[in-house]
Amino acid sequence: MDPLEMLFVPTVLFMVIVAPTWIVMHYRSLNRSSRSLSEEDRNNLDDMLATVDKLTDRIATLESILDADHPSWRKQNDHKE
Repeated sequence: MDPLEMLFVPTVLFMVIVAPTWIVMHYRSLNRSSRSLSEEDRNNLDDMLATVDKLTDRIATLESILDADHPSWRKQNDHKE
């Protein structure tokens, strides 16, 4: 038996079963790792959430000032829309 004939079956099995499975698993693991946020993305998200909290507090403060100074400001705003 020729050595090339002995390698033919394992080579075909590798190309048909092992290689496609290996490639699929490789890209699946890459996809899973890219789903999570990087450290920089987490820091940016934390900064944005802190900014949102500050802006929410400012809006609440402005609304309470407007409620005290002009009690009907919400009704006036509803008529303009």
